[in-house]
Amino acid sequence: PGYCMGQAAINSMALPPVLFAGSPEVQAMVVDDVIAGRKNISLAISEPFAGSDVASIRTTAKREGDNYRISGQKKWITGGHVADYLTLAVRTGGAGGSGVSLLLVDAKTPGVSIRKMETQFDTVHGTTFIEIEDALVPAKNLIGKEGAGFKYLLLNFNHERFVISAGTCRASRICYSESLKYSMRRKTFGKPIAEHQMVRFKLAEMLRLIEALHDNNERVAFQYKSGVPDAALGAQCAMLKVMCSKTFEYCAREASQIYGGSSIVREGPGRIVERLYRDVRAQAIPGGSEEILMDLAARQALAGARN
Repeated sequence: PGYCMGQAAINSMALPPVLFAGSPEVQAMVVDDVIAGRKNISLAISEPFAGSDVASIRTTAKREGDNYRISGQKKWITGGHVADYLTLAVRTGGAGGSGVSLLLVDAKTPGVSIRKMETQFDTVHGTTFIEIEDALVPAKNLIGKEGAGFKYLLLNFNHERFVISAGTCRASRICYSESLKYSMRRKTFGKPIAEHQMVRFKLAEMLRLIEALHDNNERVAFQYKSGVPDAALGAQCAMLKVMCSKTFEYCAREASQIYGGSSIVREGPGRIVERLYRDVRAQAIPGGSEEILMDLAARQALAGARN
């Protein structure tokens, strides 16, 4: 179940560029199978030397007749080991974002090697390192226009950040609910720890942050449903992602404090909190780090004020 749910989220992040920019031929290769759950697709952007700085990717795709010859490396590609296809960011032109394109790549293409990486957080799903050496991919697998990949990714990041926020809100709520139940069972100094004022404060603050995050998720979801374009949601989704990771970090920490020693072992009453705590950084960093996203939101606010 963990693998299925984890990959479902990744599929929802990797498929949209194909849906809104891919040709009918490219869409026919993957869309129906992914939506039906028969195939998986992963988003392959980050590299050992290019994470948040997407415009600096080094993986090259050189046109050779009816093919692109691809070489490079991708790192931290979640679900790559179970992916049938990759939405792959490559450099087809010069430096900067204008030289970035997207290709739909069969994960079993000769020259593509994928290995699972050991992580701090996940033993069920996982993230991968991908090495690509002279892999030939049909030019017809180009997603949208050559040189437009960076623009497609910027639009896609909003949805990715929203999906992360929705899942992280649930994880934060589990931290709260598990802590609430435990605080009524666990006794110290002759009474349940829920009767200690400091513990009640921790629970109240957790719930305050969670409800605020939930409301913001609903607001962004309503805007998507109402047809607000992605281009208008950049700052909102950036701040939503920051809010979700900070909320989760607080809730996981305070749940650990409430559980005490039980939260640092992978058994017993605190095992759920222990597992969730390991996931905090895995939500705070992917999809854009807090620092990058806060800067993005501030820059967009300044640009709006100048206009």
